[in-house]
Amino acid sequence: MAFFYRALFFIIGLTILSFGISMTIKAGLGTGAWDALNVGLSETVGLTPGSWVVIVGIILIFVNAALVKRRPDVAAVITLLITGVLIDFWILRVFDELIVTGYVKQFAVFLLGMVTLSLGLAIYLQAKFPLIPIDNFMMALRERFGLNLMVAKTLGEVIALSAAFIFKGPIGIGTLIVTFAIGPLIQFFFPFFEKLMNKLVLSDR
Repeated sequence: MAFFYRALFFIIGLTILSFGISMTIKAGLGTGAWDALNVGLSETVGLTPGSWVVIVGIILIFVNAALVKRRPDVAAVITLLITGVLIDFWILRVFDELIVTGYVKQFAVFLLGMVTLSLGLAIYLQAKFPLIPIDNFMMALRERFGLNLMVAKTLGEVIALSAAFIFKGPIGIGTLIVTFAIGPLIQFFFPFFEKLMNKLVLSDR
């Protein structure tokens, strides 16, 4: 049953995460740095945002391996593929015709997206399956430099922001908010789901 709980957290977490990402993109206020990079690459080079999630992620797999001085986590490609498909599903299928106008509505949709993507991250991290390389980058920074989740995530966002700027991604006030708020939000949700996972696993013994 422990594997079942982990798989459940994994799928639910990635689904919520990808929904949140799509909401921040659709809000039109600027999205998270990594998502801004993927959208920018999609618009300037081609392919879908989900495709770039996979491509950028594969590059990060090798960067993360260098940081922690271990073999590349090749299994993370599976997580990448699932995430890329889910993001394209939300953006290109479910919300393809969604246009958000008016600052109040934009901010509401953006806030929904930012909270849900943080929630999704906190949930799927509990599975301890291969991480999305972006999140593994956060964990690699945490391990290599002894940082907490909040600082490690924020540092990763700042690095991605620089790349997103080069590829003319959707950078705006929302990007600034995500860059500095996503870390604290994950830190807020993480302990609750960590305790929940431990409780479920222990109750099954």
